Amino acid sequence: MAFTTLINSETLTAHLADPAFAIVDCRFSLDDEQWGEREYVARHIPSAVYAHLDGDLSGIKTGRNGRHPLPDAAVLRHTLGRLGISSDIQVVAYDQDAGMYASRLWWLLRWLGHDAVAVLDGGFARWLAQGRPTSAGRETRAARTFIGSPLSGLFVGPDEVATLLGRRDWRLVDARAPERYRGDIEPIDNVAGHIPGAANHFFKWNLEEGGVFRSPEELGRRFREVLGDVPPEHVVCYCGSGVTACQNLLALEHAGLRGAKLYPGSWSEWSSDPSRAIAPDKKR
Repeated sequence: MAFTTLINSETLTAHLADPAFAIVDCRFSLDDEQWGEREYVARHIPSAVYAHLDGDLSGIKTGRNGRHPLPDAAVLRHTLGRLGISSDIQVVAYDQDAGMYASRLWWLLRWLGHDAVAVLDGGFARWLAQGRPTSAGRETRAARTFIGSPLSGLFVGPDEVATLLGRRDWRLVDARAPERYRGDIEPIDNVAGHIPGAANHFFKWNLEEGGVFRSPEELGRRFREVLGDVPPEHVVCYCGSGVTACQNLLALEHAGLRGAKLYPGSWSEWSSDPSRAIAPDKKR
């Protein structure tokens, strides 16, 4: 049985010594880019290897393609092979808690056609709270050959997004906090606001108070309030830089609402071009 959305701590514990499982630590902090790797070295889930958001799960920045552009497919294949992942491997990704960084690896693997990937529900925080085992230092897995090609239709670029503005049969969904969506504040990017017509579904709304994902039924109900009668295959998720939007995509998939797309460049790319419309309409 392949795990394709979420996996709980109990199930992962039973597979810690399973060579068919690759556990990948994706902890990261936007405020301190080396924090996650330091935390990994200090303690992590036994047998886990580390993947860095900037170094492993993002591509080269040009200043106009967002803060976390997609990596080149060939480079990503090499990275995944170095992490010991091949077509017969079940991948489990985790981060500190909410799945915002682990879901980026989840989406990248699915983009290359690898569906056997799941995010640890509750992340490392829940793992520790349950008193589960940890290891220290760096670990490696035997390198493998990862074979996979990008699947069409899983993401859209800025030009495609521009064609969707004002269309009632499509829905843009912004995963950022409401105050950033409204343009009240913008702590990271140079321009505040959102893409015109986008609805807001903060990625943390997918979680219960204990940090685990809501049930598929509850997720489905909440997303339907945002999407209305728009089918999931006409949904485009974005955020600040294409990371937390992947957590919304994971939640949609877990709810059985399949086919939504990612706008990888997200607000950091969209807002970098002064010719693109923003809402609310403010002078730049």
